[in-house]
Amino acid sequence: MKKVLLGLSAFCLIAFTSCKDDASKKIDETNVAVAAERDAVASKFPVLAFDKKEHDFGQIEAKTPVETTFKYTNKGEAPLVITDIQSTCGCTVPENWSREPLLPGDSGEFTVKFNGSGSNNVTKSITVTANTEKGSEIVKIKAFVKPNPNAAKPAAAKS
Repeated sequence: MKKVLLGLSAFCLIAFTSCKDDASKKIDETNVAVAAERDAVASKFPVLAFDKKEHDFGQIEAKTPVETTFKYTNKGEAPLVITDIQSTCGCTVPENWSREPLLPGDSGEFTVKFNGSGSNNVTKSITVTANTEKGSEIVKIKAFVKPNPNAAKPAAAKS
């Protein structure tokens, strides 16, 4: 039995090693050049640069809607594509951004609306998802939300 296994192993070893051709003969130089060019372009990313990373609305009355515009520029070497812009909650709504590719050097903008909910210091993050090297960038809005003077005050506790 050992002789049969040994003979079969030797046969397989000879069969598999004798079928190999020289791999260097199969390389096509045009494919190497195309791959090198593709890899050089693949390492170039768009760079998303904002005019501001944070906007402070200052003091606002509760439930008073406010909005601001974030402007951005593609400072990279490839077209910028913003695929999504999301906020951390429904009280902050990003809108009006272009889904078309933004060429290097070109600029764009989007609007962020905040409905004035919350109280005291409020900070909201807006995540911009794009084809940058990091994949996303974050901008923020903040405000000090003053209580609504016309809101009903809670009844005082009786002792």
